Amino acid sequence: MGNYSLDEVRERELYPGYFGKVIHSENMTLVYWRANAGAPLPAHDHPHEQVITVLEGQFELSISGGETRVLGPGDIAVIAGTREHAGRAVTDCRFLDVCYPIRQGYLGEA
Repeated sequence: MGNYSLDEVRERELYPGYFGKVIHSENMTLVYWRANAGAPLPAHDHPHEQVITVLEGQFELSISGGETRVLGPGDIAVIAGTREHAGRAVTDCRFLDVCYPIRQGYLGEA
């Protein structure tokens, strides 16, 4: 079992305006994001199930075939694997992404 302090996990700009602290468990990837107001997250998809929990600020999430919602602190969105989605930081915000299984593309980021 790993133990982490977020203060000691290195933050990296993984997308323009999106800074993440990446942690991997045996089966999941967690990313603690800090996003700059107005930063867009282009439409994309991946095979991973993703759960987003907004911790601070407001984040606009659009899911293909679904709706666009502005999420605030305490709001949670569940995105099925392969479902296209996009986002935008409405304000400076912080949110947690949990992905299952491990996001292979983020393995070098831990």
